[in-house]
Amino acid sequence: MNEHAETLAQIKSTVIDLVIKFGPKVLVAIVIIVAGYFTGRWVGRIMQRGLLKIELEPHVRDLLVRVVRIFVLGLFAIMALQNLGVELLPLIAGVGLAGAGIALAMQGVLGNLVAGLTIIFTRPFKVGEYISMLGVEGKVETISLFNSVLSHPDLSRVVIPNRKIVGEILHNYGKIRQQDIVVGVAYDTDLNKALAAINEILRANPRVLKDPPPVIAVSVLADSSINIAVKPWLSVVDYGPAAGEINKAIVEMFRARAIIIPFPQREVRMLAARG
Repeated sequence: MNEHAETLAQIKSTVIDLVIKFGPKVLVAIVIIVAGYFTGRWVGRIMQRGLLKIELEPHVRDLLVRVVRIFVLGLFAIMALQNLGVELLPLIAGVGLAGAGIALAMQGVLGNLVAGLTIIFTRPFKVGEYISMLGVEGKVETISLFNSVLSHPDLSRVVIPNRKIVGEILHNYGKIRQQDIVVGVAYDTDLNKALAAINEILRANPRVLKDPPPVIAVSVLADSSINIAVKPWLSVVDYGPAAGEINKAIVEMFRARAIIIPFPQREVRMLAARG
């Protein structure tokens, strides 16, 4: 019984000694951590106000603010560990080795991350714009740190890793596209009459933008027809439906005004062989 009491007394004495020795340092470390938490929030708010002036995706902006808060809290955590007398050099060396191993194992992911940050800050394209690259095209739906998502005209989704985008040739149409329609008329057609009819069709179509003005011009003197280029400007969402509407209207108006769209013709001459 006496031995048990002596053990408890020894434990109590040890605990008291530890509290006296490390208690103030622990309290200071806790104060440093709390200060780091509030400092991180304060820095995060300042950064968020700054990022609002830049056109970034909301979730990307929130992620960047969160990373800054964690970074500030990490700096204060290092200060707290130093106050407790923890040797940081071995810890930093171990973290460095672990980080190098993780970086080698996640080269693709880190490549996408760096490329995502490049896209976010250089802004070669924005959400809502229509782009074409790497053999695919579509309207930009989201831009994240790791990939960008396009909506294709066939209602499918195209997910492109960001590292595939940076450094590649990219065609950015913006939010409007120019339709390219070609219609052929016979060589004896009154061209002014045909051009006026097409211009009337484009003015009547609500999908066709007035600014920039459409291009209507004779483009090619083909074998059996005079080809007229019809190039109206349309918003991205109207690009597909407008083509069918304009083609239909051209055929109907040309029929009504006796403007002939000729069939392809070839003239074949048979020469008699000399015996």
